Amino acid sequence: MAYKITAYSKQKAKTLGVTIKKSKVKNKKIAVFKNNKKVADIGDDRYNDYPTYIKKKGKAYATKRRKLYKIRHDKTRKKKGSKSYYADKILW
Repeated sequence: MAYKITAYSKQKAKTLGVTIKKSKVKNKKIAVFKNNKKVADIGDDRYNDYPTYIKKKGKAYATKRRKLYKIRHDKTRKKKGSKSYYADKILW
């Protein structure tokens, strides 16, 4: 099933000052652009993200998954401008 970019992700991208489009890279959800230049392809479309978990299993479950994601990716998600940073900020 093809991934559909959520309003949640669009809003998060807007607050970061980036634009997002559906990625053309195999198994990636979103392409991130800053000043019309592609900076990253984020999110594996074989896995869920925060808004997808909310839709499928509810907010409480999604919040637990978000916490685990942030713990698992703690070493890389804080480096501003990295793929992990954008994935954290836009998908989680």
